[in-house]
Amino acid sequence: MYMGSFIEVNDTLQLTKEQGFPAELDFEKHKRHPFTAKDFEGKIFLFKNKPGIRIYHSPPVRNIFVENRNGKWLYWGLILITEVTLNYEKKTTSGKYKIIYINTPEEMKMAHQLIDRRNETNYFT
Repeated sequence: MYMGSFIEVNDTLQLTKEQGFPAELDFEKHKRHPFTAKDFEGKIFLFKNKPGIRIYHSPPVRNIFVENRNGKWLYWGLILITEVTLNYEKKTTSGKYKIIYINTPEEMKMAHQLIDRRNETNYFT
């Protein structure tokens, strides 16, 4: 048995569809007619069952918003986390967020190189 707690501090909310990545954000549609944050103004999104106990930046500080597609990351933009629920028994984090900025398709391609730089998670390679 061990003592203490493990809490991860994140500046990025990286989600799969199952965890709550919005179905409305479709990359193929985005390439044809780019979305903007205005398209989602006033909408609150839910995420659930992120493994681990996680703490995110609280408003007005932004978090980076990433879609995880089979281990490849698409950097969609910026969000504000508005609520976090920690389940200590399941060791998961759930919550609510709102979109404040959506990258253009060109910015999405550049973002991985500027922010992450790990080839194994780059959606565009």
